[in-house]
Amino acid sequence: MSALASKADIGKGIGPMTESHRDKVAVISGAARGIGQAFAQRLAHDGAHIVIADLLPASDTAKLVQEAGRQVLASNCDVSSESSVNALAAEPFAEMTFADWRRMQAINLDSVFLMCAAFVPGMRARRWGRVVNMASATLGTVVSGFVHYVASKGGVVGFTRALATELGDDGITVNAISPGLTRSPGTLSRPPRPGLTSMEDEFAFAAKMQAIKRPEVPSDLVGAVSFLTSDDAAFMTGQTLIIDGGRVRS
Repeated sequence: MSALASKADIGKGIGPMTESHRDKVAVISGAARGIGQAFAQRLAHDGAHIVIADLLPASDTAKLVQEAGRQVLASNCDVSSESSVNALAAEPFAEMTFADWRRMQAINLDSVFLMCAAFVPGMRARRWGRVVNMASATLGTVVSGFVHYVASKGGVVGFTRALATELGDDGITVNAISPGLTRSPGTLSRPPRPGLTSMEDEFAFAAKMQAIKRPEVPSDLVGAVSFLTSDDAAFMTGQTLIIDGGRVRS
């Protein structure tokens, strides 16, 4: 059995199949193999994200869905059990948890604090130092589904400004860079945003929004980092450089 719904339909019952599967979620029971697997593969190619409900291992089906560029969740679910089905319904469509929030803050913001706490004392002792933190151009764009990420990067900008104030008399500058969507192994391995079929589509979409209409790559960032860590940037501190090909232009 398969069911298709927009994310807005979740919690109000599964909506009917529509002509467009883009940005829909298909919940398919028995999709680990056979007919259910075929359903999952076809709907993934049609643009739907797939939830597999099966007691059997579903790694093969999950791989097929990922190859189609869609998101997949495989759940060990007994569809003859009310409690198991209800647990599945809560699993893929739950809102962001506090644990999700805390994990993102730890990765993006706590890490900045810990690195500075470890290395700034040595800079102070030498009366010279350069700190360059990693923020994000998402602060200046509208990106849905990234509340915890955007909040953490906003924290990086605030931390950068505050620490620059504390270290201004110590010969230490503190700045940040804000890259746009950058083509790297990390971004290439993640699923695309809802409505896009692959990360290649997401890079192309981002490029269309930029003044410089090509995907951003790591080498686009190195010049700014070289400058900010040099003596030429000795009088620049507490600033955030947006390096995103001109997507954020205000």
